Amino acid sequence: MLDRGIFSGAQKSDPVTHSEALRPFQVDVPQADLDDLALRLANTRWPDAVVRDWSDGTDRVYLRELADYWRTGFDWRAQEARLNAFPQFVVSVAGREIHLVHVRGKGAKPFPLVISHGWPGSFVEMLDLVARLTDPARFGGDPSDAFDAVVPSLPGYGFSERPALAGTTPARIADVWAELMGVLGYDRFGAQGGDWGSAISTYLGIAYPKRVAGVHLNYVMRGFLPTRAELGGSETPAETAYFESVDRWYAAEGGYSHLQATKPQTLAYALTDSPVGLAAYIVEKFRTWSDCGGDLESVFSKDTLLTNIAIYWFTRTIGSSMHLYWERQRAPLQAPSQRPRVPFALAAFPKELTTPPRGLLERTFHIDRYTPMPYGGHFAALEQPERLAADIVAFFRPLR
Repeated sequence: MLDRGIFSGAQKSDPVTHSEALRPFQVDVPQADLDDLALRLANTRWPDAVVRDWSDGTDRVYLRELADYWRTGFDWRAQEARLNAFPQFVVSVAGREIHLVHVRGKGAKPFPLVISHGWPGSFVEMLDLVARLTDPARFGGDPSDAFDAVVPSLPGYGFSERPALAGTTPARIADVWAELMGVLGYDRFGAQGGDWGSAISTYLGIAYPKRVAGVHLNYVMRGFLPTRAELGGSETPAETAYFESVDRWYAAEGGYSHLQATKPQTLAYALTDSPVGLAAYIVEKFRTWSDCGGDLESVFSKDTLLTNIAIYWFTRTIGSSMHLYWERQRAPLQAPSQRPRVPFALAAFPKELTTPPRGLLERTFHIDRYTPMPYGGHFAALEQPERLAADIVAFFRPLR
């Protein structure tokens, strides 16, 4: 098994002085919640299965195995302790309570970097990446490449406050992140992300060109790119192939997105009430969207999967996390009217959902770096943290 462990870099950081606005945070799930989870897992009502594989959804045989392990073998307290080895905080920003991991880099002049996760991930998936970026010497790198890593939990995800009103769009979250970085004392910084994190990071580059030194992505949302209609007859063969791949992917895999963009609350009742239902919904995406060749645990261990799922379960945030799709439906992503001055980079992993060619990206952004990767999928920070970290380091080295 190739699982690298989401906490292989976990270690206590040196004491640091943060803004007084930051309040230290530790994950501490009440025992009553653990007991309730065990009862729910033991009393699961299992559906019939017509197809004995993953072709119509999560495989029942694998899910029962995962649920049994969750109930009898998974040690949440051990995972909790590993999470708490990273310095975590809560801060009030723009009227919102935001949870974040903030790790100071070990080097002469670490460069600040805000790293944004997506759905159905969490801050947990970024922790191996954080270890490599904040202490490169520990992994054979140069201390001068160190970063100060800031990994916030998106509003409505994990331990961040759930939005009480509509309007929490990726563009709005970018504004919150810009304010957060100011609270932390960073006037100039870089941005990195995949999935929703790519949209948030892109908006940071568009809206804050004087503060954002560069934007590194491992996924690009199509809303920022020209449409086929806008290109008219000028699209290249590579662009035609990309547009066709997007259409094929959404036809085969896009049902979740349409549901979450239209009726997320209806789905939220079921997934908030059933841990097995929640696990089925999330784990299928990790299998389908990763470079695992159909063997989920060749890339992710059960502990890795269940720690991420448990964050959603204990915080009851699956509904609020899905609501971001509903927000996007009402305020679609928009390409900038003018090409942003900020340099952009894309680490292109081969099993990503869809990847635009460099030429199409350059119609919207200044692309300083475009790196085809040999392995990896949608969860790059978990699947290939060493390759992703190396690409981030190389992109930002001349921008510091």
